[in-house]
Order: sequence, then C-alpha cells, then structure tokens
Amino acid sequence: MIIQDDKELAGMRAISTAVAQTLKQMLAYAAPGMSTKELDDFGGSILAQYGARSAPALVYKFPGHACISVNNEVCHGIPSDTRILQEGDVLNIDVSAELNGFYSDNGCSIIVGEDINQQQKLVEASKDILKKAIYAIKGGVLISDIGAMIEREAKKQGYKVIKNLGGHGIGRGLHEQPEAILNCKEPGDKRRFRKGSVVAIETFINTHSSWAEDLTDGFTMVGDKGGFAVQHEHTIIVTDGIPEILTLGNGVWD
Repeated sequence: MIIQDDKELAGMRAISTAVAQTLKQMLAYAAPGMSTKELDDFGGSILAQYGARSAPALVYKFPGHACISVNNEVCHGIPSDTRILQEGDVLNIDVSAELNGFYSDNGCSIIVGEDINQQQKLVEASKDILKKAIYAIKGGVLISDIGAMIEREAKKQGYKVIKNLGGHGIGRGLHEQPEAILNCKEPGDKRRFRKGSVVAIETFINTHSSWAEDLTDGFTMVGDKGGFAVQHEHTIIVTDGIPEILTLGNGVWD
C-alpha cells in the first residue's frame, strides 16, 4: 500500500507494534524441550491481547498462529505438539497479523540454547544483510539492485540465498504489490521502490541451498540441497531517505 494519510499511518504502526512485540516475546520464551505448538500458542495469546488476528490463519487457513521453522526448514513451518526444540536448533519465527484492516509482517531466526551446531555466524550474517538492504532502500531505488546486494553480501560471508523467495508489499492485505522482492538480482526487472509504500523486506540465507521446495503438508518449504536456513524480516515505509522501520521494536537488531 501507499500511505495516504495519518489514519493509515496510525493503523500500520499499531499492527506493526503488535507483531513486533509478539515476535520479541516468542523469541525470549523459546527454549530446549518446548514443542513448537506450545511456542505458537504463547504467541497466539499475545496477538489476542492486541486484538490482532494471525494473518496466515486468516488468509491461507494456516494451522497455527505463526510460522515456526527449524533447521533445514526455510519457511512456513507448521507448529506441532511432536516437534520438540533441541539444544542448538536454528529456530525461525515469522509473525504476521491483521488489526483493523491493516497487516504487518516480521521474522527472526535464533539459536535455541547453546550454539552446539556453530550456526550463530549464519544468524548474524542474515541480520547484518537485512540491515544493509533496508538502509539502502529509498524511493526510486531499483528493487533488483537490493536483491543483488543481498546475494552479494551473502556470498562474501560464504552463504547462499534462496532465490525463489523474498519480500513483498503489505498493508491492506498480507501480500500486495510489489511482489517478489527477491534475494538475488532479477535481470530485466525495472521496478523501483516508491516513496510512501509499505513493504516487508526479508533475507533468506542458507548454508547449502539456493532453492526452496514444498513439502507434502502444503505449507513447509525446505532447501533443495539441505543445510541450515535462516530468515529475518522487517516491515518498513519507503521514504526519500532512511526508511521508517515499523517493526523495529521486535529487538532483532538489539
């Protein structure tokens, strides 16, 4: 969406606070021995306190409040009573929700407990790349140039990007134009970021894979060549200068 007035700005700020605080509290709550369903139920209770509704459940009938993906799962992992978090797991939580007709989206990956699989470097790389990408965005910048930057920065640190996933416009719907803000350069893509537009910017960084494939559950995606997967995401408003990061309160960069 393109922000048109103060009412729309207030609406986007309100739902962004809800998803950011839900994500922040879920990240702090996660621990070894906990099921992903327990973690999801906790997140759902926080969304309810804000009067917000899970966007994946609302839009796609997703069987959970948040997408919770572990280790090789790139995205859209379904919360489960039988999926128990283990020491050293790479955990991704992606929280998106709706409030009063406005949508916002954010995500973060962390190491559960002790980093026994030595993947904290991967997590930090993804966070750093997201920050560089977001602070390079302003009205008129080519969308493809940001994708190229994300891929270039990942390669510098020895990682791959998932090339068939990326960020998207957001606001009055969960997914709006521009769709497919990819993590790689897209030859021929002449689209540019527009001042006043609201977009969710995501990094999908992987140790081995560059393509995400669907599992039979209809939601979960995994890397085509295995490896650990991480994702970080903020919802922002594009300006002529530094973007307004609506979900900054999630603490991802703290």
